[in-house]
Amino acid sequence: MKAAIYPGSFDPVTYGHLDVIHRAASIFDELTVSVLNNVMKTPLFSVEERVKILMEATAELPNVKVEAFSGLLIDYAAKKDIHVAIRGLRAITDFEYELQIAQTNKLLSKGKLDTMFLTTSLEYAYLSSTSVKEIASFNGDISQCVPPFVAKLIYEKYGHRK
Repeated sequence: MKAAIYPGSFDPVTYGHLDVIHRAASIFDELTVSVLNNVMKTPLFSVEERVKILMEATAELPNVKVEAFSGLLIDYAAKKDIHVAIRGLRAITDFEYELQIAQTNKLLSKGKLDTMFLTTSLEYAYLSSTSVKEIASFNGDISQCVPPFVAKLIYEKYGHRK
């Protein structure tokens, strides 16, 4: 069975993330979307909330499961016996950053974890979770960035009603 992990913060999940999830799910028999519990960041949504949101957003994909993890990706992947990590790329600046992480993961895993890059569809190349949060914080329109139920949750976090 071909399996992969798509790790990320997903705070919040965007249509860009969902595009990568759908495409990776069509390549692999099993895709684990892994929500990172990064203690170095202060997220808008808790890990539990992000897992729940992603489970709802991917409910129609039978080969996708959603979990939380903390620590190093290489340790998590080894524990799950998965040898491919998926990363989405929007621009060349993403590539430089992601390539460095992929090479570090390959080295630290002693060659057991490869990274597959999927370029973001052009319609989502502008999207980032950070920009979605910034727009929403000013009560701006994020309907083109996230699913409606996610937008509602984001606005609620900022005390806005839409």
